[in-house]
Amino acid sequence: MVDQETFPCQICGEQKRKTDLVSAELIHTPIIDIITREHPTWSLQGYICHTDLNRLRKEYIRKILEKEKNEYASLRETDKLTVTEGDHLPKNINVEFERKLTFGEHLSDKIAGFAGSWSFIAVFAGIIFLWVALNSYMLLSRPFDPYPYILLNLVLSVLTAVQAPVIIMSQNRQEMRDRLHAERDYTVSIHTDSEIHRLHKKIDYLMTSQGQRLMEIQNIQVELMEEELALKTP
Repeated sequence: MVDQETFPCQICGEQKRKTDLVSAELIHTPIIDIITREHPTWSLQGYICHTDLNRLRKEYIRKILEKEKNEYASLRETDKLTVTEGDHLPKNINVEFERKLTFGEHLSDKIAGFAGSWSFIAVFAGIIFLWVALNSYMLLSRPFDPYPYILLNLVLSVLTAVQAPVIIMSQNRQEMRDRLHAERDYTVSIHTDSEIHRLHKKIDYLMTSQGQRLMEIQNIQVELMEEELALKTP
């Protein structure tokens, strides 16, 4: 009978019935690649027994899982390297900038900040009004700055001459601060672009590599189910 006819398995070499064998033409391509490396004389015209085929399938799945593990470890190392490279970014650039200022620079910023406020205008207007009032009231006696208030004009000129460079110094530091902010924004943009690129690589990896390997494993599962169904069918 045909069912009692035996054929040799190309892997183990044992003679087995055709129902216990699988045609080499039906073997999944990745499995064939493993077989040809171990058995160069492999032929698509022969057969392989279920025992050896299942062993090779397990070996193939093990290699897939091992490769997945190595690639995942490589991605984790890339993540650690990315985090390490981003550690040089200052947490708060304003704190870093303020820490490097000298006492004179702090003082000039305070003066420039006060000179540009409504409080300075109110105080300055009050001093001028008081100055004029005192000298007008003391006009009949001995005013220290009689009309036309030459001393007041001198004080205002000196104040303007001192205030202008103080404000310019403060503006220069503000420009430096703005430049540092711009450099910080540029660095953050580069870092963000690198992170986005890394996320794209992960997504591409999930959609291509893992998806393809998952399909290969599913194909092997389908083959096992078909073989089991064929063995149960009389």
